[in-house]
Amino acid sequence: MTSVTKLYDEDEIARRVEELAGEIAGAVSGDFAIVALLKGGFVFVADLIRVLGRHGLAPTVEFMRVSSYGAAKESSGKVRLIGAVPEEVAGRAVLVVDDIVDTGRSLAYARDRLLEAGASKVWTCTLLDKPSRREVEFTADFVGFVIEDVFVVGYGIDFAEQYRHLPYIGIIE
Repeated sequence: MTSVTKLYDEDEIARRVEELAGEIAGAVSGDFAIVALLKGGFVFVADLIRVLGRHGLAPTVEFMRVSSYGAAKESSGKVRLIGAVPEEVAGRAVLVVDDIVDTGRSLAYARDRLLEAGASKVWTCTLLDKPSRREVEFTADFVGFVIEDVFVVGYGIDFAEQYRHLPYIGIIE
């Protein structure tokens, strides 16, 4: 049986999302779009846009779906775009939001596709960062928590489409 050990509880996540929104508000202003990477980033981006609103920012929200994991605990090393890049990014500044960066491939891929689609500037934001797993040169502009090389679930993050519903982030054993 799989067990989950709590890594960050709801309060810790909420505090860090509040701090991240402050960091973003200090660096990003005016008209910009958030592009959330699905599926893992949906819970994080929902909380983040509400807090950004309290900081006076009202970005539009778009979604991109990319995948490199499937049902495995290890990245396949190949990022696939499922669907299309949002057309609404042309000529606009964009903040790409994802749940976790480990190899760096997904966020780098999304950033590059958005720039190719005409985004004027692209910042990246991730709730979790595993720098020890990096396979491509990539540094997110905004990072919630830096974590060790552990497999996490909860707060939108899944393992084989399970555990997204957990209100906390936990390590799956």
